[in-house]
Amino acid sequence: MHIQHIEGHGRRQSGPIAVLGSTGSIGRQTLDVAKSLGIPVAALAAKSSVSALEAQAREFRPKLAVLEDERAAKELKTALADLPVKVLGGREAVLEAASESEADTVVAAMVGMAGLAPVLAAIEAGKDVALANKEVLVCAG
Repeated sequence: MHIQHIEGHGRRQSGPIAVLGSTGSIGRQTLDVAKSLGIPVAALAAKSSVSALEAQAREFRPKLAVLEDERAAKELKTALADLPVKVLGGREAVLEAASESEADTVVAAMVGMAGLAPVLAAIEAGKDVALANKEVLVCAG
């Protein structure tokens, strides 16, 4: 993670993050920490929870919100029509969230093997990756 010391404040500040698996336990904890440290959120991605991702998007105002379930993404797009948040659906959209240009760091909190392709996309895009799932390490070596 790119961390920069702010003179005289004794706090550290990070650039924007993308959270993959944002509605799960680790994703929610990541967003709690980001909020407490004032770290901006550039992208959020989850599997299918419309209500949870809508609430997160309203609170964190990311540039991009993604649901892997395309039907759920259509519902989310309608729910967030009043916000300037781009909403996408599908597996390819998760890869887009992983390589979101404004994010410095990608927090990979997706369950199981689902996180492998997005982590590889983040690495290819030059992002710092914070792994929160051992399956990606085991499968990718």
